[in-house]
Amino acid sequence: MKDNLSNKEWKFSEILTDQSIRAKWEKVRKYFFLRESTYDMANRCNIRCEGCYYYEGDKQFTEENRDPAAWRELMRAEKARGITYVVLAGAEPSLVPELCKVCFQEMPLGTIATNGLKFISESINYKIHISVWGNDATSSKIRNAKNMLLRQIENYQGDPRAVFVYTFTHDNIDQAREVAGVLAEHGCKLTFNMFSAPVGYEGQLRHTISSLKKTRKIMIELLEKYPASVLFSHYNAVTHTHQSGLHDLYSCSYPRMNPSTDIGLGRSFRQYRTDLSWDRAVACCVPDTDCADCRHYASGSAIVTARLFRHATDPETFKAWLDYVDTYLAVWVMGYEKSDNLCRYIVAPPGQPVF
Repeated sequence: MKDNLSNKEWKFSEILTDQSIRAKWEKVRKYFFLRESTYDMANRCNIRCEGCYYYEGDKQFTEENRDPAAWRELMRAEKARGITYVVLAGAEPSLVPELCKVCFQEMPLGTIATNGLKFISESINYKIHISVWGNDATSSKIRNAKNMLLRQIENYQGDPRAVFVYTFTHDNIDQAREVAGVLAEHGCKLTFNMFSAPVGYEGQLRHTISSLKKTRKIMIELLEKYPASVLFSHYNAVTHTHQSGLHDLYSCSYPRMNPSTDIGLGRSFRQYRTDLSWDRAVACCVPDTDCADCRHYASGSAIVTARLFRHATDPETFKAWLDYVDTYLAVWVMGYEKSDNLCRYIVAPPGQPVF
């Protein structure tokens, strides 16, 4: 662990005299043009998972707009207002491939969040995030789907678009070793997510202080054991397993928790429902999540990345932040390759304890 509370006041130019820092800074800063919004593509799903955020709140009740022309018009309007990156989600976007294809034709940078049970055509060259919630026994119990990991691998093994996203819950922490081993054996890329409880959820998947600590330990263990497969960093582990959620650590940038419309996500981000409507009052990348419990990987990708100036205080903190941004880009952007982590140790979030 490194102490980032040094009394020395660093100028940014001094931090960049380290050539390894400068090289990674020049690499990641080329992608600061990315401006995201998210889109619920369908209100249907081919499975039903415990703790699913989509089936919480009002968005699940909107009508589906299945008109490709309407989606094309929306994407063109989004480009016109400065959006450069789309996240296609909802209940299950693979059920509406014709709409996903229209989005890709109009907006070539993006990600599709899917359960991975239905193959998405290679003509849609977005990143494909495949949700994994444990081993097959757990998937059968929690997600009502048998042989899920095997079916996901059969669909996406060797696919450069695919990133398997292992979501740590209170109950599946030890299973991550088994799943990571299987994915590494099949040459699949893997990153980590944290179960973040939907509003009102009090079930067994919600994390506790002890499960957060245990999760951090195993995240780092797997990062070190499978460096060719695991897209992650020590600072990712610190950020997403901290006793405080992302909002308390960094102040959430999304409109739901950010009243400002002056600059950044508060002004640009929208979360569209299946009928192409949106509501600023509830707009965030994972709607209807309990904000105090939010440690979601998608949220962090924007929230932590936006906190450049908080991290540009000393070399160790800035290296940790660069590793985080480098990880985010490798997970979310086609063709971006992750570099070796600069920090292979724990660095605390700015002004916060390690845990």
